[in-house]
Amino acid sequence: MTPKQIVVAAGARIDRATEFEPFLTAAMAEFEINTPQRQAMFLAQVGHESGGLKYTVEIWGPTPAQSRYEGRKDLGNVQTGDGYRFRGRGLLQTTGRFNYITTGAALDVDLIATPELLGQPELAARSAAWFWQTKGLNEIADRGDNLAATKRINGGFNGLADRQALYAAALQVLA
Repeated sequence: MTPKQIVVAAGARIDRATEFEPFLTAAMAEFEINTPQRQAMFLAQVGHESGGLKYTVEIWGPTPAQSRYEGRKDLGNVQTGDGYRFRGRGLLQTTGRFNYITTGAALDVDLIATPELLGQPELAARSAAWFWQTKGLNEIADRGDNLAATKRINGGFNGLADRQALYAAALQVLA
């Protein structure tokens, strides 16, 4: 994969694509995102969620939605400050103490002690690819089902038009 392909597929600037290329390439290989269709959908979804590889740490307001992270037991946020400490990080915005524990265990990194590591390019890419594989998104990508991929990642259809446009562009440069 080249940085120029990543620019198109993820809607990224060339400097961000160049920085992330080795990490994305390695993460996709590690987690079997290994066909043009899988790669196109992965990069389109990652591109949308990260604002074109620009954001690996959630911008914190806190917005009303972010304020609700605090004390959310379904996210494992049981200690004061967990909402902010375990805010969205990585290319698919891993959120919450529980998800940091699970992701850290899978990637063999202590993300509870050092949650900021998830915002670094290598772990941002690996965490996204690990999530992708474990949530069955390779199979969804094989079907070309952008709606199902968006729902699985986002919980809804936020940014669907952008995700679809990135996917179409990605298919053109990766096929």
